[in-house]
Formats: sequence, C-alpha cells, structure tokens
Amino acid sequence: MITNGQNLILASTSPFRRQLLENAGLSIIPMAPEVDERAAEAPLKDTGLSPEDVALVLAEAKAVDVSERNAGDWVVAGDQTLSLGDELFHKPADMEGARRHLLSLSGRTHQLNSAVVLAQGGNVVWRHVAIAQLTMRKLDPGFIGRHLSRVGENALNSVGAYQVEGEGIQLFEKIEGDYFTIVGLPLLPLLAKLRELDVIDG
Repeated sequence: MITNGQNLILASTSPFRRQLLENAGLSIIPMAPEVDERAAEAPLKDTGLSPEDVALVLAEAKAVDVSERNAGDWVVAGDQTLSLGDELFHKPADMEGARRHLLSLSGRTHQLNSAVVLAQGGNVVWRHVAIAQLTMRKLDPGFIGRHLSRVGENALNSVGAYQVEGEGIQLFEKIEGDYFTIVGLPLLPLLAKLRELDVIDG
C-alpha cells in the first residue's frame, strides 16, 4: 500500500499500535527507538508543559531518533499520557502500582492524550494530539484485586493499568473519544496525512 517505494517504520514495539496499522492494510516495519522516555520527560516536569505537550515531545523524540537512522523512510511514532487533574500517570511498575492506579482513578474522570508524529530524515513533518475523556465507575477495592488477578501483567502494559479492548472495559461508566485515541494511536488523522503526502494510496 506504500506508493513511493519507501518503507513505513513504526518507532515502537507496541503490539497494539502495530496491529492498528496492519489492520488498516499498511505494511510497516517496527523498530524500537533508542529513547529513555523517563529521562526525556524529567526536564519537562517543571516547565509547565501540558500533558498533551508532554506526549508530543516524547513522540517526537522517538520519531526523530528512528528517522535519523533511516533517512529515506517515513517514521511514525506515538506516545500517550494520562492526566488526572494536574497529576500525570506513568505505566505501573508492578501489580501494586496497578492497584494504586485503579484506586486513584476509581469514580473519577481522567484524560488520555494520544500524540502521533510523522518524521523523515530526522525532521518532524507532522504532529497531532487527540484527547479522550474516560470516567471510571466507583470500584470496590476487592473487585480491583480480583480484576487484576484475572488480567495479570497485561495491566502493566498501559499507562492506566487497563485495556478497554479487553476486560478493562468493565471498569468504565462513560467514555468520550474514539477507540484509536484510547488505544494510543490517532489513526484517522494519521491515515489522512499519509494520503495527503502520497505515502499511501488514497
């Protein structure tokens, strides 16, 4: 489906982002960026950047890193932050961290900020952030424990300790935003840009 003979590289090892792109009919090459996300984020902590901007900065760092090493190809990178008021969440390090995440989010509305960046030759060509608002139902602590025991370490693969594409959907009472934003890659705007640039057939 790539029209100009160049490769389309996904600067990520995320199976979810890869599957979204492949399901859309794109032939992609996954490649891990050599970016320490927490180290890249540390200097941003006291700058007043919004959670949306933090997601963009991290996605740009990944896209630029991979595109510098693959100068002729197009590189897609994504990043997602979760914000609850002024608090920024990261992926839980362990199951106790996942439990604390869900206790904090229980009964409240949080925001997922999904950034996507397109780069070529070390230069950012396009950037976009999509936002979803998710309201978690009030969760009993015992239920949280039982839920985490069922989903296991899958809970550690997302910033909110849940996957709405799986059993995590049971945690919510209301979701505003599209599925792709929630999973972590705003797919429709990305596809539109790739068509505009004649990277894919449109």
